[in-house]
Amino acid sequence: MPQIIRMPINNSLMGSDYTGRILVGGDRLAVDVILDTGSSTLAVDGRIFDPAKEPSTKTTKLAQAVQYGSGSWVGAVVQTPVGLSPSVSLKMVNIAVTYTEAQGVFGKAGGILGLAYPPINNAFIMRGDSWQAKYDADQLAQGRATNLDPYFSQLEQADIVANRFAFYTKRSIVRVATADPASDPQNQGTFVIGGGPECKDLYTAPFHNVAVLDDVYYNTNLLAVQVGHAAPIRVPPPGPGSTAKSNSIVDSGTNALVFAEVIYAQVLTAFASINPDYPGLLQNYSVAGGQGVDQRRLDVAAWPPIALVLQGADGSPVSLRVTAWNYWQTDAAKKGIAIASLCGDGGSLGGQSVLGLPLISQYFAVFDRSAAGGHGTIQFANRR
Repeated sequence: MPQIIRMPINNSLMGSDYTGRILVGGDRLAVDVILDTGSSTLAVDGRIFDPAKEPSTKTTKLAQAVQYGSGSWVGAVVQTPVGLSPSVSLKMVNIAVTYTEAQGVFGKAGGILGLAYPPINNAFIMRGDSWQAKYDADQLAQGRATNLDPYFSQLEQADIVANRFAFYTKRSIVRVATADPASDPQNQGTFVIGGGPECKDLYTAPFHNVAVLDDVYYNTNLLAVQVGHAAPIRVPPPGPGSTAKSNSIVDSGTNALVFAEVIYAQVLTAFASINPDYPGLLQNYSVAGGQGVDQRRLDVAAWPPIALVLQGADGSPVSLRVTAWNYWQTDAAKKGIAIASLCGDGGSLGGQSVLGLPLISQYFAVFDRSAAGGHGTIQFANRR
């Protein structure tokens, strides 16, 4: 019988991304992992989990290498128990144990839990035991490519949970207004595994259902962006030659609204039509630049909301409002400093925009992968 599991999560370890705790191996090592809808691989840092010292862990000939925007790693795939709690566990899960990684790729977390689909959970079948051999990234190209079922997919296939999960969060950058950010309720949230609409204490109806266009990432069709009452900005599909499946994705592992550069330029023009000082503030004090501004200069309440208009599950447009309190993060970096969680991609994403935590944290967001005859939906309701 499928269960609904509520996992406490927080952003205090990473400063932006949310982490939850899983139990790895027969000894149930507690590992804080980044919860990322923009990737599919479950991986833990080999410096904290040693497969050779775990009798319940089996090494394999599989190896993986993953590149994120923040860095990369190479690791051996092993099979070991992985649980969400002492009573909810799968016995033999494919999990990558890293032996080479870019500095800080997991931040202060111990690994990552990718929540997207199998096509981006790439692995390579090598000639020998991958943990003993510790193949480098170049050697992996000599192996035979395959794909592995992600951990969440395995939970669903084992009938432990239904094929959906949900995020209840309030911030896209950690709030540092107090001496102990980890205890600040603004930095805490809930990851609902196997459910969402059942958790009526976390949201108020109705849901607004956005179509997911592909079973790779959580691809969406961004139709338009509107800043306040300025004219809507039409968003085109990816340009010729792009391999993107759509013009946008919804990604819990990104702490900003990252617009394709051509869209971002028009967004700045729309802000300028409201107040000529706004574009400069956004450009100079965004997450892309890594510095903030004295929040007394902002008067965040005067800034307009941004409406993201997406293709709905029934084909009609769905307008989702992101307030200035979500695209400006106050008391970020340090007390009294604000950072804009809104930027352009610098032309790096091939015409695709990434709709990250400012959108997810505005709402109670349910990633429902179970829709018959389609790729699922992302359902947004006002959070309580």
